[in-house]
Amino acid sequence: QVQLVESGGGLVQAGGSLRLSCAESGSIFRISDVGWFRQAPGKQRELVALITPGYATNYADSVKGRFTISRDNAKNTVYLQMDNLKPEDTAVYSCAAARSVGRFEYWGQGTQVTVSS
Repeated sequence: QVQLVESGGGLVQAGGSLRLSCAESGSIFRISDVGWFRQAPGKQRELVALITPGYATNYADSVKGRFTISRDNAKNTVYLQMDNLKPEDTAVYSCAAARSVGRFEYWGQGTQVTVSS
């Protein structure tokens, strides 16, 4: 049974930082793309960062230069370091794993990030 569990969300002032963690209980992370998604109220869910098994990364334009995704395969954990946070980053952040490109079949429950102005 594969489970993804996010942690690290919270309330922070604009300009501050948070680090989200996504821990996987099974054994698929090492062979999966892992993405961080976010969804704000009334908006569509968007992919903000992705990391491949080979450590290649990709970011949404809105977070480039501010967010950094990384992975520790020994801990089955993927991180999202978020710096210089803005109020528009407020959303529920979820991690997801894809064994096939673009097919995110495993999801965490989400963690709330709120950035105050």
